[in-house]
Amino acid sequence: MPKELVRLRTRPSRDGSAFVFLLDYVDEDGKRRRPSLGHADRRKAERQRAQKERELRMGAIAPQSMSLREFVEDSLIRTGDQIRESTRREYRSAMQDFIAVVGNRDIQSITIKDGEYYRQQCLDRGNRPATVAKKLTGIKCVFETGVYRRQLDENPLRRLRMPKCSKNDIHIYNDAECQRIIKAAADFIQHAKTDRVVRWDLLILVTLCTGLRRGELLNSTWSDIDFDEQTITVTPKDELPETWQWLIKDTDRRTLPLTEELTQMLAEHQGRQPEGCPYVFVPPARYDFIQEQLRAKGLWTYSDSRLKVINNFGRDFGLILARAAIRCGEFHDLRRTTICNWFAEGLSELEVMRLAGHADFKTTHRHYLKVRDGLVDRARQASARVLRRNLARAWRAPLFSPTDEKGPTTLSSCQPKTYSSGQGRS
Repeated sequence: MPKELVRLRTRPSRDGSAFVFLLDYVDEDGKRRRPSLGHADRRKAERQRAQKERELRMGAIAPQSMSLREFVEDSLIRTGDQIRESTRREYRSAMQDFIAVVGNRDIQSITIKDGEYYRQQCLDRGNRPATVAKKLTGIKCVFETGVYRRQLDENPLRRLRMPKCSKNDIHIYNDAECQRIIKAAADFIQHAKTDRVVRWDLLILVTLCTGLRRGELLNSTWSDIDFDEQTITVTPKDELPETWQWLIKDTDRRTLPLTEELTQMLAEHQGRQPEGCPYVFVPPARYDFIQEQLRAKGLWTYSDSRLKVINNFGRDFGLILARAAIRCGEFHDLRRTTICNWFAEGLSELEVMRLAGHADFKTTHRHYLKVRDGLVDRARQASARVLRRNLARAWRAPLFSPTDEKGPTTLSSCQPKTYSSGQGRS
């Protein structure tokens, strides 16, 4: 006979003249619960005990009451390292902002009206619509996790609409700009110490070939490159003496092609690297500093593997753009350029999505695909051909004057009249 999960207990009143039934059980979190049933009807109490027994055995724990702050901390603790540290900070910040506006109330009392009020308050205090949408997305995710864990019956903000915001223009580099960036990168590293500077020219070429993210590039090791097959594979890294922990964003590992020339350049770069440096693009001096001064002293975190592998990364790339006479841009625009090039060269939506490492094509389409100049030119030429035909027809057709009763007026009759000398105009 299976062990009874819910026991029926009695609790006497203060004067001892009566009693009520209560349930005694341990919930899914290991906490003992003893809710009172509020009556002394044994038959009714037994039915309630049996119902709770079935719920526990099926895992259907009734939604619990807790404050929003307790709910947020409980959610993030139980989620653990299933989300990135930066995502955890964003979720906590968004929920704290939400609590500051609607109050630290019971999670069961939150409704869509609270979400609408919070949305308007954010807009009124000057937050951009895109910023508000990002906050609401994080808040919705936290509530949706509560539904998944059966802490809530439904997501109270599920049907809350995001504020309308215009789509940002996708910035990519054209072919001439890419050539100037590569040349500027090569010039940038000429006078620097080889063991301290990033091989910017090689890094940029690999990005334009593979579309890898900055974190994927800086956490690539020589074991990820197959020189025979001319490929590079994005793989997660374990916490080992030689490598630090790093996880892939969005999707599982994927393999991308390298060109023959680029593979040869990588082989030459490997030949110049000292023994014991496993990372492709981390300079030896920087690798030694991370190993001896940061990791050895416990000063290196998982977040650092995304943000602090290379010091002054954005500043140095900005200097390269300045050398290339490019006013605006960022390193991630190289990835956008590559993805747009794949799409323009005829790769399918599914192929581009997989190569880019996106879990959904909507992400690829929204943030990376831009109408190429060639498509704009083709559309212009098509419109010009159509307009030429229409203008030619209009030019050959007779023109009618609404005040001329003699019939159609030809184009020649519409020419201005000339007068001989001495003849005036009436």
